[in-house]
Amino acid sequence: MQNTAASRNRFGFSVRVALAVGATFAAFALAACSSSSASGGGKYGFKEAKQSPSAQITVWIDSTRQPAADAYKKAYPNDPVKVVTYDGEANGSGSFKTKMNLYDKAGSGWPDVVFSSQNNDASWASQGTNGAQAYAAVLNKGLVADNTLSGWSKGSLDACTVNGQVYCLRNDLAQDVLWYNKTLMDQFGYTVPKTWEDYLALGDKVAQDHPGYIIGAVGDTFAEEIYMWSSQCQANDVTGVRKITINTNSTGCAQMAALLDKEIANKSVTTDSVFTPEFVKAYTGKVLMMPGPAWYAGAIFDNKSSLNVPAGQIGVAAPPSWGTNAPVTGDVGGGTWFISSHSKNLALAAKFAEFVTTNDAYQVDQAPGYPAFASAGTKWLAKQQSSGYYATDLSAITTAGGEVWSGWGAPTFSQEAIWAKTMTPVITSGGSIAANLGKWQTAIANQAKVDGYTVSTS
Repeated sequence: MQNTAASRNRFGFSVRVALAVGATFAAFALAACSSSSASGGGKYGFKEAKQSPSAQITVWIDSTRQPAADAYKKAYPNDPVKVVTYDGEANGSGSFKTKMNLYDKAGSGWPDVVFSSQNNDASWASQGTNGAQAYAAVLNKGLVADNTLSGWSKGSLDACTVNGQVYCLRNDLAQDVLWYNKTLMDQFGYTVPKTWEDYLALGDKVAQDHPGYIIGAVGDTFAEEIYMWSSQCQANDVTGVRKITINTNSTGCAQMAALLDKEIANKSVTTDSVFTPEFVKAYTGKVLMMPGPAWYAGAIFDNKSSLNVPAGQIGVAAPPSWGTNAPVTGDVGGGTWFISSHSKNLALAAKFAEFVTTNDAYQVDQAPGYPAFASAGTKWLAKQQSSGYYATDLSAITTAGGEVWSGWGAPTFSQEAIWAKTMTPVITSGGSIAANLGKWQTAIANQAKVDGYTVSTS
């Protein structure tokens, strides 16, 4: 498990049992695409390559998914599976799409199975480019059995669904919650905030009374998915077929930008990435609170390579709300598995993809994040709850699963990549987030137009 900014993957300690997993935010973006793969005919709804049951398949994974591949090889040692490690689309790198476009032009070379840490890849992988067949195979026309597909938690395959066709299998889930160190909070006499206003006030108090301790971090490329999404910032509102509203002057954006600017200035919120040695050195034993995805538990707190917080200290609470508004939250990832429509051994490719997403040998026994496959998720959660590591129960994670705000869409482009290029340099150089919201809006709008969206700003 590599905890670096470059290889950061969605570890997904997410809990969502029979709850919607960003269903609405994905729906508009995915409905915007027509299913070229589904129109090619063939047994499974697309034009198939000549099948060879003995052909070796090539599987692309990120380093975090290596245990999944190892579990498969242990279960089926004689299957011809070649595993290749790539960046997994970390931080919205675009490497998956770029490489598939190159293979489309060459007419060969496509990997049979690919893991991606991004949840918006179905929006392009279901579409052919320059006359080529879409990379992603249709899964719900017999390639994966209906009784298997029905086993995913409610809504968790929506990010994989385009015009009624399923193009990928969800790996894990990743709603944002409020992590906190109960031992330190009790020691300092602090109360876990229920609103962002309380969070702001606590940050001011921490800066004055306990300098060096922090209540959050904004140095990562996914910071906007933690803070802006949870504040209902209308920066990514996919409203229809190739239509998006981008209004960073909206109340949610302005409120959160002002909050972060103030807490960054008083150093109660750090601008370090949580996946850097500098963060670990500076804040081991000094994280009071941390809004962030459910996978922070295994990636940061209960991780010997990171903060390595002892058992019995870390608790989890519901995400804060603004004032008396109903609480909403964001979502940082999860991950998806794709099967290539070009594969010469679709049966083995499907067998592999189903195993790594549904089998207890990986998803319950080894997976660092909460599985999207419902039965595995239930077992995994029970295992975590019984571990004795947490200072509270995990019900807040389950609750947050039903509070992911639907106004943050899943367009074809990566918000993480835009934030990394536009806002992260501002933040790490000491600039104001509030003063640069217009710059962020322009960057999003420019990319949206390149990708064929009609942009509204109000």
